[in-house]
Amino acid sequence: MSSGIRATLSLFVLVTGCLAQQKLTIQNKSTKTVPDTEVEKIYVSACTVVRQEFHDGNLINPQVILVLGGDKDEIVPNEREIRLIRWNPYLFAQGVVMLAFQDLLPIERKLTMKGRALSQAEASIAVHNFAK
Repeated sequence: MSSGIRATLSLFVLVTGCLAQQKLTIQNKSTKTVPDTEVEKIYVSACTVVRQEFHDGNLINPQVILVLGGDKDEIVPNEREIRLIRWNPYLFAQGVVMLAFQDLLPIERKLTMKGRALSQAEASIAVHNFAK
């Protein structure tokens, strides 16, 4: 492997790690430790899969707070939290995918789509009434 390719890959790994740290917070209330690198690796991987699935290279990694040692396993979308009783990589990946999916359409686009949907519904109602 040429040194240029190696340098590019190293930079990519470094940048990816930095991005993950900015968007991912880990709150561990349990006595068991979880390697931050494993959590970050799954976080970045889940975000990448969603980006690839929807062919959206502009999708920003979601803000995620992982809370370990909670009362139950759950996702709290409004608080951007994935709460787990104990570390579970499968549930964490599922939570990140769900939060990333939720961010696919920003609120502005959702509101625009709502407006278009109402306009189309009103237009088809008007045509239907005119036909009678």
